[in-house]
Amino acid sequence: MKRVALFLLFGIFSIAALAQTQDAAQLYKDGKQLLQQGDYDNAIMVLNNALQQDPKNLDIQKDLAFANFLNRDYASAINVSKKIIDQPGADEQAYQILGMCYKAIAEYKQGADLYEKGIKKFPNSGVLYNEYGELLAMNKNLDKAIQYWEKGIEVDPNYSSNYFNAAMYYSQSNTNLFWVMYYGEIFVNLESYTTRTASMKSTLLDAYKKLYTQFKPEQWTSDYKKTPFALAYMQVLKNSIYQIATGVTPDNLLAVRTRFVLDWYNGGLNQQFPSRLFDQWQYFLRDGMFEAYNQWIFGAAASPAQYQTWVQQHASEANAFKQYQSNRIFKIPLGQFYHQ
Repeated sequence: MKRVALFLLFGIFSIAALAQTQDAAQLYKDGKQLLQQGDYDNAIMVLNNALQQDPKNLDIQKDLAFANFLNRDYASAINVSKKIIDQPGADEQAYQILGMCYKAIAEYKQGADLYEKGIKKFPNSGVLYNEYGELLAMNKNLDKAIQYWEKGIEVDPNYSSNYFNAAMYYSQSNTNLFWVMYYGEIFVNLESYTTRTASMKSTLLDAYKKLYTQFKPEQWTSDYKKTPFALAYMQVLKNSIYQIATGVTPDNLLAVRTRFVLDWYNGGLNQQFPSRLFDQWQYFLRDGMFEAYNQWIFGAAASPAQYQTWVQQHASEANAFKQYQSNRIFKIPLGQFYHQ
């Protein structure tokens, strides 16, 4: 009888625990939906209720911290986030949320200490390298910030924000235009349809304009003697200088970059410096999509109206490229980092 009684008691507790977990799961789902709708006050209330039901759930805790951050209640967000990162299961996102709070209140020292701790725990986290770089940039320490953005590119080559910040950093001066062009174009392939994408397309076009209008070809290689990959790129690019004689236009850039692809691969430089970006150029050239791709970047940046006209006049090419973009995943393998 005692065995039966204990079994029944255990069953009752199990059912109660299951019901509680189900209630917490539903509350969490409702809280996330409110968060996505921008109803932060109600999201916080519901997520707090979910957390009372399931106090060890890290996902609920992270979303509660993030909801408080979005609601600009940084004290509450920091309080929740600190508790999260002290737990063994804390992931890089937990460090990111707490770091964003420190950035929001300009607590640079605490933010730096946090990111150092996070990067030590997650040494291959592109997210944390990017966030740390942005913190340093906010504190006017851009020369150190670029080191973290590029380290993020090296260890986590498919996290787009490091490319964006690195390209924008190099775009602030007339030197190192190669890295603007290279990082910037990788960025628009990783993140193809955001407001940052449109901004980067304009930055890319401006970089090419600066290169061709403000520098003589013999000056192109002067800044890259310590970076053989960039030096090789600039040396090959000089072969097509005559094709830009009538101006830096989308059509002329197509001719320049077509010549570059042919020279780069015929010269075997793809073996010495493997590049997923250049492999894509070659693929587009072979498959008849290189013009559509170049128009998508430079045509859209030079004149959105003229780009739409081009799309209408070249519907089959534009549609083929759009279909390819929507179905492909652009990924860069480890080991293609050349800015030592």
